[in-house]
Amino acid sequence: MSVTMLEIALVSSATFFATIGPPDVAALFAALTPNNTPAERRAIALKGTLIALAILLAFAAFGDSLLALFGITLPALRTAGGVLLLLMAIDMVFARSSGAVTTTAEENREATAKEDISVFPLATPLIAGPGTMGATILLVADAEGDWTHIAVVVACLTAMLLLTFVLLLLTGQVQRLLGVTGLHVVSRVAGVLLAALAVQFIFDGVADSALFRTS
Repeated sequence: MSVTMLEIALVSSATFFATIGPPDVAALFAALTPNNTPAERRAIALKGTLIALAILLAFAAFGDSLLALFGITLPALRTAGGVLLLLMAIDMVFARSSGAVTTTAEENREATAKEDISVFPLATPLIAGPGTMGATILLVADAEGDWTHIAVVVACLTAMLLLTFVLLLLTGQVQRLLGVTGLHVVSRVAGVLLAALAVQFIFDGVADSALFRTS
């Protein structure tokens, strides 16, 4: 793998780890399935992960078409995506709940009354949330048609969803290993990295726009 592809892989992996938040998803999954058997948890985790993968691959495949449909330029997407990711990062650093990376109180109440949480809230918004959807479109659009670049992004997305699935299967062990403090530490470190990536996206978007260009 070349240095460029390695850099793309690192940026994509860090972005998806921060936006999906596998340890946080696992902790919330455990809280939402206290009365399910291990077999039921495995089935829910598998179904939810596969649905999330399908959703995110759809955004990866048709993101460019959506941008063209609404007349959105790549610099505008970079800037808007950077702002959204920056807001998410701030919530992560300060360990605050937000609708972008977690479920809201109303969604939690609805989820606890459901027997099958694989589609809602597991697949979306916990795994394939607004931040992850935006990051997927942004990273794929950033490839500008380079299929090798796109393949690396999709591979990193798939790997992060696989990690999420594994952690869902190990929810009890993850909670005991990290504890509440450990989960917050992981979330805050990921938040700092995501903040830096978000600012870079904003810088790139503004630099590539015609905002400061002289005719």
